[in-house]
Amino acid sequence: MLRHLRACLLLLVSTVVIFCVLYPLVLLGIGKTAFPAQAEGSLVDRNGNLVTDPSKAVGSRLIAQAFSKDEYFQPRPSATSPAYNAAASGASNWSANNVQLRDRVAQALGPIVKYAAGEKKGTPVGPDIDAWFKKDTFQGKPGIVAQWADANNSTAQNWVGTLDPKNPSPLQQYILGWAKSHPADVAKFKKDNPDDSDPSPQDLAVVFFESVSKENPGKFPGAVDHTAADGKTEKKIDLVSEGSDVQSTMFDLWLADHPKAELEKVPGDLVTASGSGLDPDITLDNAEYQLDRVAGAWAEKLHRDAAGVSKEIEAMLQERATAPLGGLVGVKMINVLEMNIALTNRYAPAPSAK
Repeated sequence: MLRHLRACLLLLVSTVVIFCVLYPLVLLGIGKTAFPAQAEGSLVDRNGNLVTDPSKAVGSRLIAQAFSKDEYFQPRPSATSPAYNAAASGASNWSANNVQLRDRVAQALGPIVKYAAGEKKGTPVGPDIDAWFKKDTFQGKPGIVAQWADANNSTAQNWVGTLDPKNPSPLQQYILGWAKSHPADVAKFKKDNPDDSDPSPQDLAVVFFESVSKENPGKFPGAVDHTAADGKTEKKIDLVSEGSDVQSTMFDLWLADHPKAELEKVPGDLVTASGSGLDPDITLDNAEYQLDRVAGAWAEKLHRDAAGVSKEIEAMLQERATAPLGGLVGVKMINVLEMNIALTNRYAPAPSAK
C-alpha cells in the first residue's frame, strides 16, 4: 500500500515539476533567446522602434488597437468586448444571418463603399445616404431614426453601449441629459417596464431614438469635434444630418430603400474579424481601399493636393507590405500600427525636446 502511494506521489511531484516549472522555463528561455522582441510583447514607441519599457510604448505590433481618425488606417473589426481587448481574445462566431454581424458590416461600409456601375461609378455612396436621410422617409413612411431603432432594438442598444458609471461615453452622457429633460418619456418607460426602476442609457435607447426622430426629423446624434477651453479637441454629441455616423448607421436602411444600387466589392478583411479578434495586420488590398480616405484627410490637414499625398502614402504602403516566408506564401500584409506611426512621423512629427 505504502509502495503504491510513494509511486503515485513521486509521479505527481515529477509531473508538476516538469510541466509546471521546467517546461515553462525552457520555453521562456528559448523565446527570450530566439525571439526576444516577441517574448517582450513586440512593444513599439512613437518612432516605431522596439522597446521593453511599457511606459514608452504606444502599442504592440502583435495586437490591434482602435484608430478612429480619418487620417489613419483602421484595423480589422474587433470581435472582443470591449474592442481590441487583449485579455479577451477570440472570434465572435456570429453566423451570416446574425443581426449584429450585418449591422457591424453595414457600419463599416456606409462611409467608404462606392458605386460599381452607372454615371456615379467610383464615387462614394455616403453623400447620397446623407441626402436620403435628410428627407426622413423610409419606404414611404416618415421617421427614419425611429424605424431604425424599432426594427432592431438590440442594434440601438449596442449603439449606446453598456454604461460605465465612472466613465460614461459622450452619447451616454447625452442620453442622461435627455432623460432629465424628458421625465414623461422616462416615466412611461418605467411604467411599461416595472422591473427596471433605474433604467440606464442603454435601456432607454429605443425611447431616446424615437424621441429624437419625432422632435428632430432628419437628425441623428453623432460625434462632433469640439475645441475645449484648453485648446484640445474633444468628441461631443450633437444632432447631425450628415457625416460618417449617419452614413454608417443608416447604410443598411438606405440599401433596403435602394435595392437596385450596384456597389463595389470590398476586401473581406475590411468587414470581418479575425479568429483572434485582435489581428494587427490588414491586407494590402484593404489598405489601398482605405487610401483615398487617409490621403484626403492628410491633404486637408496639411493644405496639400490630395493626389500628391496619395502617391506618397501608396509608396509607403508598397515599401512596408510583407508576405509570409519572404513572399513565398499568402498575400501582402500591412501592420496597421507601424503604418500609422510612419504617417504621423512623416506628416505630423512631434516637436523635438529642448
